[in-house]
Amino acid sequence: MKRVASLVIAGTVAAAAPAVAQPPTPPGPRAVAELRYQIGQMERVLEGAVEHGMSITRDRLQALAQTPADMLVSDNAHASGFRLEGYGVFFDVTVPQFNATLTWSLRTLDQNDLGLDSALRTLQTYIKSAGDPNLEQALKRIELQVTPASLSRSTPQLADVSGARTATGSPASIAQDKPAQPDDSILADPSEAYRTEVTQALKDAMLTHSSGLGIGTTEWLTIAAKGNDDRPRLAPADTDSRTRIFRLHGSDLADFLAGKISREEALKRIEVRVF
Repeated sequence: MKRVASLVIAGTVAAAAPAVAQPPTPPGPRAVAELRYQIGQMERVLEGAVEHGMSITRDRLQALAQTPADMLVSDNAHASGFRLEGYGVFFDVTVPQFNATLTWSLRTLDQNDLGLDSALRTLQTYIKSAGDPNLEQALKRIELQVTPASLSRSTPQLADVSGARTATGSPASIAQDKPAQPDDSILADPSEAYRTEVTQALKDAMLTHSSGLGIGTTEWLTIAAKGNDDRPRLAPADTDSRTRIFRLHGSDLADFLAGKISREEALKRIEVRVF
């Protein structure tokens, strides 16, 4: 009887003892390889999103200031991602700097042909220090577009030059006959316009291309976007070039993918912080 009682008591104690939490089973090699593939795909998507925002800004500036497209950005976007257990998936994105200096210099070339010598000297100094053959070729194209007469102008000669503007078929009259370009706020602050386009492109990518990352409803999808610190020496300092954190909760992402919330609502739920 004592032995039976001991067994009953032992069984009761064992049943009352709290269950020990088992550690989660680590994913197998196939699951790890699939996750690495999906993260690699997302890296390329994010790089493409930055390139898309860059392309939109570049096209707007090129249409307004006639700026050669290959002179505005000197690098490519780079993205790297990884999973943080218990948190979610994190991506670090390096955004190329936008060269606003050349925008202002080339805009000077279009302002009544004034300050051409100074603007060209600024470009020549920059390109010589950069040592980039592509920039040298772009400068040669600019020099071919500028007439020798305009380069040799000085302030006392402006009255004589005005007569040349009325000559039919002259480069000056052709330029004068071109319709005025509509105002665009991008000329006031190209860097801010660039940041806005890149921000929108990254947000769109978070919603459209993240379904394969396997983000749980209690996890986060996070992107940290930072400008490239390798800025050309003559380029103005971008005082607002800080890290921008884009964060979307897994439950919000799941609701969007399931069609429970609209795209507009999902975009509003993306948290944006600046550091």
